[in-house]
Amino acid sequence: MEELTPAPVVEAILGYQQTAAMCAAIKLDLFSLACKGMDTAEDMAAACGANPRGVRILADYLTVHGFFEKVELHYQPTAVTRTFLDAASPACMGSIIDFVASPEFMGQFQDDPTSYVRNGGSTGLANTAPENPIWVTFARAMIPFVGLQSELVAQHVAAWPVKPRRVLDIAAGHGMFGIKVAAAVPDAEITALDWPNVLKVARENAERAGLGGRYHLRPGSAFDVDWDRGYDLVMLPNFLHHFDDAACVAILRRVRGSLAPSGRAFAVELVPNSDRVSPPSPATFAFIMLATTPKGDAHTGDDYGAMARDAGFGGVALTPLLPTPHTIVEFV
Repeated sequence: MEELTPAPVVEAILGYQQTAAMCAAIKLDLFSLACKGMDTAEDMAAACGANPRGVRILADYLTVHGFFEKVELHYQPTAVTRTFLDAASPACMGSIIDFVASPEFMGQFQDDPTSYVRNGGSTGLANTAPENPIWVTFARAMIPFVGLQSELVAQHVAAWPVKPRRVLDIAAGHGMFGIKVAAAVPDAEITALDWPNVLKVARENAERAGLGGRYHLRPGSAFDVDWDRGYDLVMLPNFLHHFDDAACVAILRRVRGSLAPSGRAFAVELVPNSDRVSPPSPATFAFIMLATTPKGDAHTGDDYGAMARDAGFGGVALTPLLPTPHTIVEFV
């Protein structure tokens, strides 16, 4: 019989300590320093202007959690660290702490968790309020998080026999989904819809990608702004989870009315199985929505199918974006 231990309970309650350790290590650039060969506590401390004792204790903690391997006095980066935490790596994800570990975001979870469970949601991060600076932080910080997703989406679209020429990217944020589609489909014109301050970030990214006149901005709320008609493709990347079924249906009706006769539309989402407890990432995402939105959820495939039919579509087709946990939900 397996011995019963309280370790899972203790680890769950103390999870905030891992967040703190990761924030400190990323802000001090310890992972990058170790990847450059400055892998003792003394070397890292000297390079980042920190106390050697503090760096040693932090590096030991990170070793226990699998980010370093300790050989005598040296903290050797693991493969995960070299790939995702070294600033020199193209896949580095360190910047995401600026949003997911920001005081605003962390406060949504920790300030009063009983309240949002009791109420079935929270006041949220004002995802429907214009000019909220947190969404500029999101747009700048989360590019590494969506890098592979956006590449896979672009490959998916580029493989269609009929390529889209007019593309609407709803809640574009950083703009990476539309930018990657434009790179994969050279004739595509992208219209990015989001708040004006957020679209400045998307415009910067589009200019760096060399899109020139193929990238257009449509500032405003997706629920209210006139975004025009005749689109060959409407994308809703990581957007519908912020809302309940009724709001999603309202948006999808607008999407359907804006499509060209042969136009296509899809969302990119974390979609749990019908049991809502698997796979792990999509299933646990629902808790994030509970803590950070008034009515958002991790909707299942059946949920999206019902929304699609209520909005006038025939249903949905699900395409997993492996190896990510995300799914393309196409409204057909």
